[in-house]
Amino acid sequence: MSFSDLFGSGEHLRNLSHFASIVNLAAVDGEINNDEELLLKRFARKLDISQEEYDKVIENPKAFPLSSYNSIERRLERLHDLFKIIFADHIIDEEETELIKKYAIGLGFSSQASEGIIKRSIQIFSGQLNFEDYRYLLEKENS
Repeated sequence: MSFSDLFGSGEHLRNLSHFASIVNLAAVDGEINNDEELLLKRFARKLDISQEEYDKVIENPKAFPLSSYNSIERRLERLHDLFKIIFADHIIDEEETELIKKYAIGLGFSSQASEGIIKRSIQIFSGQLNFEDYRYLLEKENS
C-alpha cells in the first residue's frame, strides 16, 4: 500500500508531508521530548492530521523524509503553504518559529536566508506590512 493510498491525496497529503517533515526535524536530536510533543500535537491539529496518521508518523518519522528542492520557487511555495496553515489561527509562537526555521533549512535555505525569510513571512502573514511593501504588492498585481 502506498503512502497516498493510506493517507489520501491533494491538500491533505501536502499537510501530512509538512507534518512528517516537522516531526523529522523535532526527532533529529534523538528522542522527542514533552515540549516537542506538545508542539507537534498543536501542528497536527493545525494541519488536520488524524490520530492514526499522527501515530504512524511519530512511530517512524524516517519513513517520511524531508524533501529539499533545487528551485527556490518550490521551497518558497512549501514555506508559504505551511505559513498559511500556521496562521489559520492568527498565532505563531516562539517554539513554532524555531521549528519553522529548521524546516526552512531542511528545505535547502541557508541559516541566514531562512532567518530573513521567516522574519519577513511572519510580518506578511501577521499583517505588519509597511506602506512601501503594500504599494509594491498592489502594483505588482496590476502589472
